[in-house]
Amino acid sequence: MSSVASYNHWLLLGAGLSAIAALLHVCIIFGGGAWYRFFGAGEAMARMAEAGRSYPALITAGIALLLSVWSAYALAGAGWALAAGLPWIKAALIAITGVYLLRGLAPLPLWLLAPAQVTPFWIWSSLICGAFGLVHLIGLIQVWSRL
Repeated sequence: MSSVASYNHWLLLGAGLSAIAALLHVCIIFGGGAWYRFFGAGEAMARMAEAGRSYPALITAGIALLLSVWSAYALAGAGWALAAGLPWIKAALIAITGVYLLRGLAPLPLWLLAPAQVTPFWIWSSLICGAFGLVHLIGLIQVWSRL
């Protein structure tokens, strides 16, 4: 068994951040329409959730599942033995890091083309995703040679 000191702390942090985001998405499902509104999913999603439609829950559960998988890959990259058997760890971490970073930059073209469309949700969620991407990028750079 490896000690915590032998793990990559940046990717452990990335795993934790993705896991928290996954758990938050599960909470949104149970929180209903008010939670969908608060977290910026839009009025249509909130109304569908309030009406008992399954679409918002299925989409949100899919996002939670994806974030959980991303957390597992970050654990594998960090050196956690129980996740080490995942396939294509290097490629997956490149993709995960890229998605987080691109989502972090997403409002920039919109800001230039249609500034009125940039909402507070776009800004703060982009900052969060960008930060998640930077955490993953630092960890990925540190473990690159051993993946």
